[in-house]
Amino acid sequence: MKLPKEITNGFLIFLGIGIYFLLMNVLGLADLFYLRTLNVFFIFYGVNRTMQMNLQEGETNFLSNAISAMTTSVVGVSMSVFGLLVYSYARGGDAYVRTLSETFMFGGNPSVPTYCICLLFEGIASSVIVTLMMMLYWNNKYAAD
Repeated sequence: MKLPKEITNGFLIFLGIGIYFLLMNVLGLADLFYLRTLNVFFIFYGVNRTMQMNLQEGETNFLSNAISAMTTSVVGVSMSVFGLLVYSYARGGDAYVRTLSETFMFGGNPSVPTYCICLLFEGIASSVIVTLMMMLYWNNKYAAD
């Protein structure tokens, strides 16, 4: 059974983000905020790959490609946030999240679920932005009617 391209490319986003953040942890760069923002490039990669696959399959409908791209990015972001949830509890739960929130935008002492829900909303927002940007980039390849 072959998985849909949206799930496959979403999993590639998850792998890319996961390996990137683990590598940043190993190298001691996890506290640098600007390096954390580079994970958006993994979302661009996965969404672009899905759209290229759609074109190769002859799918040129704008709406179905937008839904496919959005599904890819949301799958990748959701899997990444779930991975962070599991990783946070493995590293000490709320105590680990407090160390993350010191260098991130959160105030106070968020719990693991609060932190993950906030990152999920942020990730979905970035998914919408990436999808819109990629749809603009690929606009001349799709029929708008």
